Amino acid sequence: MTEHHRKKSSRPWWSYLFSIIPSLCFIIGLMPVTFAFFVLQFYFHYLDFPTVWHFVALPFLLFLGAILLFISELFITGGIIKLFHITYQPGTYEYSFKNKNTLKWTFVCVLYTPFRKFLEIFPLGRIKQYYFRLLGMKIGKNSLVGGVIKDPCLTEFGSNVTMGEYAIIYGHIHNMQYETIYMEKIRVGNNCVIGAGSIIMPGAVLEDDVVVAAGALVTKGQVLTKGKIYGGIPAKEIIKKANEHI
Repeated sequence: MTEHHRKKSSRPWWSYLFSIIPSLCFIIGLMPVTFAFFVLQFYFHYLDFPTVWHFVALPFLLFLGAILLFISELFITGGIIKLFHITYQPGTYEYSFKNKNTLKWTFVCVLYTPFRKFLEIFPLGRIKQYYFRLLGMKIGKNSLVGGVIKDPCLTEFGSNVTMGEYAIIYGHIHNMQYETIYMEKIRVGNNCVIGAGSIIMPGAVLEDDVVVAAGALVTKGQVLTKGKIYGGIPAKEIIKKANEHI
């Protein structure tokens, strides 16, 4: 038997119950919407459509219900992660439910990923920022978190940070050959700009007043020096001529 098959066979029995927990979280998130429609039907017999205006207003109510559902799911899943301190620490870990950091990472991914996809389409401003804080992300004042944050609990933003659309910050790297996952924090200082479409890898540090050009790649563990402008793949300092302006 190969090592890969031995790892699979050693999976603890309780790990198969793991998928039930996120499902329960999502079901709990449905309760506010379910209760709202119960009130409408029980007290107002709304779904009997007593007048044509009830029928006309139904699409608007469904839209409001969808918004309520999404927001309630955000706060319930985020609240559970915050309440039980489900955050993982930097390091290299094997893919095993016996490892607590891998287990926590998997749990957060299951709860967070569906809503991360929605947040990429429907940015909700302050609600989005508050949700990231529930997930363990540190965000300074007057910062705009655009793009994609893969690992909020490993990501730190200072004040006055601007992150452009389609930029991605990774807090982890998979190594399928050795069946391990590497996790490291990303630190972004004050007054930084992360250009649209740029990629920042685990362990990267952006010191204060750094600008990352659109489409740049900040590699694993790279440190960008204070007050400099970086661009390209991999990201390198851009030397400006005296008469150039950004």
